Amino acid sequence: RPCRDALIDYFDLGGRPALVPESWSSREDSDAVFLGVHGTRLSRQAVFNIVKKYAALAKIKEISPHSLRHSCATHMLVHGADLRVVQELLGHASVSTTQIYTRVDNEVLYEMYREAHPRARAVR
Repeated sequence: RPCRDALIDYFDLGGRPALVPESWSSREDSDAVFLGVHGTRLSRQAVFNIVKKYAALAKIKEISPHSLRHSCATHMLVHGADLRVVQELLGHASVSTTQIYTRVDNEVLYEMYREAHPRARAVR
């Protein structure tokens, strides 16, 4: 619900025409963030179809909602997001699941090591 409410507030700010219909903002029966044309929660299959449609238009072959989720988590970690924050965003009960789920390549790890470790900085 907080995410949905924040999005409704964001799209209703600044005197712009509301991008979220008034009927959606008053719905109490759903905490969904992504809604279909009838104001109901998008199904997993609908999300999959949307991703596949736009991937095909962009000539991207291997993609899924899960790979987008995985990429988002990896990018966040590579750019300094706290592991526990990413864990919460992904809804993982255990931080070890998040560690397995995200891939940080060796070059990025080495660069972070060089920037953070005093002896590594001296070797540059």
